[in-house]
Amino acid sequence: MAFQKPQQIAELTIETGVQKTKLPLTSVLILGFLGGAFISLGFLLDIRVIGNLPPEWGSLSTLLGAAVFPVGLVLIVLAGGELITGNIMSVSMAAYAKKITMKQLWNNWFWVTLSNFVGALFVAYFFGHVVGLTETGPFLDKTVALAEGKLAESFGQTVISAIGANWLVCLAIWIAYGADDMTGKIIGIWFPIMAFVAIGFQHVVANMFLIPAAIFAGYFTWGDFASNIIPTFIGNVIGGAVFVGLAYFSTYNKQSHPYRELKKAS
Repeated sequence: MAFQKPQQIAELTIETGVQKTKLPLTSVLILGFLGGAFISLGFLLDIRVIGNLPPEWGSLSTLLGAAVFPVGLVLIVLAGGELITGNIMSVSMAAYAKKITMKQLWNNWFWVTLSNFVGALFVAYFFGHVVGLTETGPFLDKTVALAEGKLAESFGQTVISAIGANWLVCLAIWIAYGADDMTGKIIGIWFPIMAFVAIGFQHVVANMFLIPAAIFAGYFTWGDFASNIIPTFIGNVIGGAVFVGLAYFSTYNKQSHPYRELKKAS
C-alpha cells in the first residue's frame, strides 16, 4: 500500500482546505448534510450492536461498538461528505499558510456545522424516533445512558475530552490523506476512530445525533444539548486546529520551500 510522507500530507491537507472554501454553498450544504448523517449512522450502528449485549461483557461491548462506528468517517472520506471536525484541521492549515482569509474559514465552519447538525437531526428523528431504532427496549436504555454520560461531564471536562476526540479524528483523516489506495484509507481511518469512541471522548457531530435522539425519546432538554455542544465544539477546535493542524504546520511548513527546491535541483 503506497503512502505519502508527512511533508506531502501537510501540503495536501493545506490544498484540501483551500478547495473546501471554494465549494459552492449548495455543495457545502449537501455534503455537510451527508457528513452529519454518515457520522450519525455510524453511531446508530454502534448502539444497535451493543444495545442488548449482557452487562457482564463490560468494556468488551464498548470495544465492539467502537469497532463499527468508523463506518461513518469511511463513508465521508471515500463516498464524499463534509465534516466540521475534519475541516477544523484542513481549513485552519490553509489559513496558517495564508492561502485563505479568516472570513473564508469562519464561513466554511459555520455552514458545515449547520448542515452537519441537520444531517444528524435527520437520522436521530427519522431513524431513531420515527422508526424507533433508539427508542425500543435496551436500545433506548443504551441511548439514554450514553447521552447522560456525555451530559454529566462539567464544562472543563467536556472541553478536554473534546480535545482528545478531534485529536484522534484529525489524525485519522491525516492518515487517510496519506494513503494512496482505498484499503489504506480505510485502515488509516479505522483505528484512531475506534480509539476515540472506545475511550468515550466528546465529538460535536456524534453528540448532535446522540443527545437529540434521547431528547426525542422524552429525556433531557435542548438546554442540556446546548450546554454540551458549546464546550464540545471548543475542545474539538483546539484538538483539530492546534494539536494536529498547528503542530504539523509548524513542523513541516518550515521545510516546505527547501524541500521543493531540493527536489527541483535533483
